[in-house]
Amino acid sequence: MCAKATMEEFEALLQESFEIDTPDEGSVVKGKVIAIEAGQAIIDVGYKMEGRVDLKEFANPGEAPEIAVGDEVEVFLDRVENARGEASISRDKARREEAWDRLEKAYEKEERVDGAIFGRVKGGFTVDLGGAVAFLPGSQVDVRPVRDAGPLMGMKQPFQILKMDRRRGNIVVSRRAILEESRAEQRAEVIGNLTEGQTVDGVVKNITEYGAFVDLGGVDGLLHVTDMAWRRVNHPSEILSIGETIKVQVIKINKETHRISLGMKQLQDDPWDAVEAKFPLGSVHKGRVTNITDYGAFVELEAGVEGLVHVSEMSWTKKNVHPGKIVSTSQEVDVMVLEIDPTKRRVSLGLKQTQRNPWEVFAETHPVGTEVEGEVKNITEFGLFVGLDGEIDGMVHLSDLSWDERGEDAIQTYHKGDVVKAAVTEVDVEKERISLSIKALGPDSFSEAVGGVKRGSIITVTVTAIEDGGIEVEYEGAKSFIRRSDLSRDRAEQRPERFGVGDHIDVRVTNVDAKTRRLGLSIKAREIAEEKEAVEQYGSSDSGASLGDILGAALKGDEKK
Repeated sequence: MCAKATMEEFEALLQESFEIDTPDEGSVVKGKVIAIEAGQAIIDVGYKMEGRVDLKEFANPGEAPEIAVGDEVEVFLDRVENARGEASISRDKARREEAWDRLEKAYEKEERVDGAIFGRVKGGFTVDLGGAVAFLPGSQVDVRPVRDAGPLMGMKQPFQILKMDRRRGNIVVSRRAILEESRAEQRAEVIGNLTEGQTVDGVVKNITEYGAFVDLGGVDGLLHVTDMAWRRVNHPSEILSIGETIKVQVIKINKETHRISLGMKQLQDDPWDAVEAKFPLGSVHKGRVTNITDYGAFVELEAGVEGLVHVSEMSWTKKNVHPGKIVSTSQEVDVMVLEIDPTKRRVSLGLKQTQRNPWEVFAETHPVGTEVEGEVKNITEFGLFVGLDGEIDGMVHLSDLSWDERGEDAIQTYHKGDVVKAAVTEVDVEKERISLSIKALGPDSFSEAVGGVKRGSIITVTVTAIEDGGIEVEYEGAKSFIRRSDLSRDRAEQRPERFGVGDHIDVRVTNVDAKTRRLGLSIKAREIAEEKEAVEQYGSSDSGASLGDILGAALKGDEKK
């Protein structure tokens, strides 16, 4: 009974020792390094079992392996015995299990973890986090795109865990988050030492179309292109280059966004302080065209001082022309100062004012009556526009085309490009108008014909046509029309048909209209005038003599003469 109990107890103790001394496969066990040979560490994991592990598995990220005989280490037991009769063990797998426990705690506490970039994969890099492999997206390597990640490979550095899934074995980390955090701390420290108005040295870090980013020692400030110089700067690269050290003034600091605005021109004298004294109104200066727009051209008078020549002040004669047709960029021109507004920092300039008004010159050199010659530039319903000296036009009104023809008819004989001669009849400098007359250079047949004829004159005309309303007559080539009511004092005799073409008739001139080139004629008026004259000379009806007797006496008197 006693012997049997002893045997059972021994078996139980033996089985217990097996369970205690023989570790389970797939678990982490402790072992002792008993030798190092051929790049491997030989480790005793107990129960008379030994295994081999490559020395590189004992290296931390970015460091050399540190292992020596006698060191106690933890390894992962894959199998109790392999083909060589040794335990199959792995330090990497042990580290991986250990690392996942450590990383999960760091992830929960949002703590940084150390690692080393050791490989490149699609979309990013692989990172060894001391036993666990993580993915580093390309966008999370640095705050700015990295062209060459070579210098970062194998270097021990901190990372921030963005996401991890132990079941799937996925870990995503960021190096950029660490840089941004340290940069924010550094930025806050630098900004804390800056004050608005302070002058500091900076290094040009980057250049864009709108300005340059300047490194002030860990924090970037923006130097806008408009704050680089008092003069116009088309592109920052005109005056700055990357890597250049420059002096700048802190214009503004935004404490919330940590944005810093910088200026260079603020360290120079403002040329606008002396503008009024240096460029008085009415003075003429030479300037350079810096920019051309639809509404005018900007001209630089000196560095930092620009004025606008409005399109209306560019040319005396070219009214509806784009400024680019008159001046070109970088061209040197003479301009006159028309207006200065120091508050708005504006100077109004005139280009045409530096040249004499061509209408004034024309008025001086072409008094009224001067004969001119020019090309027909345009034909309108009002008349002809003729090109004259000084790139100006004169106008010949319809009424000034011909003495004998209606203006509407006369203008049909002219065409664009015809060269015509005319006389100057009026020059209005203020309204920029020149009136010309073509007919003034030719003889006026009407004036020559009726030169001695006055109102009340008795002239002899020739009948040229008989019409229902009266008769057409001609005097020295000038035609007129006598209405039916003017054909006779006697209503019964007011018949056009009693006259014949070619008849010569004495008529009285009732009107001379040079404008319409017409004579007002009347037989009736002549008869009434003759009767009045006879009455005055030979008596009146009050004396007892009849009108017939008076007229008869008048006729006899005429016969005696």
